[in-house]
Amino acid sequence: MKILLWHGYLLGGTGSNVYTQALARAWSRAGHDVTVFCQEPHAERFDLAGAEAVRPDVGGILPVFVLDRYEGLEARLLQDLSAEERERFVELNAAALRERLPADLVFANHVLLGGPVAAATGARYAVKAHGSELEYSMRGNPDLAAWGRESLAGAEAVFVGSAHIRAVLEDVVGHVDRVHEVPPGVDVEEFVPEPRDEALAHLLEEARADRPNPGNANERLPDEGNAWRLAAFLAAEKPTVVYFGKLLRNKGVHLLLEALGGLDARAVIVGFGDYRAELEAQAPARTLFTGPLEHRHLRHLLPLADIAVVPSIFPEAFGMVAAEAAAAGVPPLVARHSGLAEIATGLEEEYPPELAHLASFTSGDVDELRARLAELLSLAPPERARLREAGRRAAVARWSWAHVAERLLAPLQMQ
Repeated sequence: MKILLWHGYLLGGTGSNVYTQALARAWSRAGHDVTVFCQEPHAERFDLAGAEAVRPDVGGILPVFVLDRYEGLEARLLQDLSAEERERFVELNAAALRERLPADLVFANHVLLGGPVAAATGARYAVKAHGSELEYSMRGNPDLAAWGRESLAGAEAVFVGSAHIRAVLEDVVGHVDRVHEVPPGVDVEEFVPEPRDEALAHLLEEARADRPNPGNANERLPDEGNAWRLAAFLAAEKPTVVYFGKLLRNKGVHLLLEALGGLDARAVIVGFGDYRAELEAQAPARTLFTGPLEHRHLRHLLPLADIAVVPSIFPEAFGMVAAEAAAAGVPPLVARHSGLAEIATGLEEEYPPELAHLASFTSGDVDELRARLAELLSLAPPERARLREAGRRAAVARWSWAHVAERLLAPLQMQ
């Protein structure tokens, strides 16, 4: 198929960005002709397996759901833009896609503004709802909800990553036809278990290859001096907990830091966001903040960890970071709610019954999180190995990108 894949943002750093990059790569590897439309200024740095990347001119304004900084663009909350500004953004993107028609499919991310962009092309289209637009911008906004509903009405398929997001979609925009539930995926060939010595050597090699970031001036780049900092911090083999994701209060990292108090464990906190300074002030002594890391780092960092924690206190469409950790053989411990609960269920179905409770904890419950961490860290080596192997099985069976990419096209190829 010839597929035009629209994504209004970057190709790394957040869930929908990674989703787009991985989907383009998986479809390209499967033999499809894929063109990615995004605002990534350095697409050549990402492995798209031959997919072409196009950066539409959007007039300098980028509608977002959470305020971040973007190179060469003014990021503004979607709900704060005027109708004229939103429509201009849609038309500029749609014009870029129309230049590449005909195509078998326009596949657009985000109900807004992906739905309107795809609809404006006049081509056959499908939309992937990611959850961030629904929760952060559209919920409680009747005008945006109506616009999303109208845009989805013409889609041949609407995809959600979990039963939770299916319910959120219905709650925010009303009934939607032709909805298909397809979880996001993980590259199970990239995220694999790795011996500790090899993982550390490869991690330090990747860190030494990082671009300079004097004074950590660019929050989207890894911290300055990460190579020697990681080497010193991880030199000895000690209990290690990892968090990777945005550093926002909604992500619950402060709960993890509180739960670590009194435990014999160190923590590596990976990510960027406006909440970083507060988290650093709260963090226990044995905590290392690295700034954002890419998959080339994370694939080696994860095998150095005993647990990967996803403590989010806000609804999540899925839990891609947990799936990546499981694929790397690291037991994820997730807050049990929304899309994360479905990750927990997938893990529990593979875990030994007596250890299944170690996949999750009650959202927001610091004491329970601390207890789960303590129990995981106290497991004997054979039990720990069983969890690692079971998590890997769950990731391969349920969340591989090749499987996800195929499932996304299946309902469209039958029409």
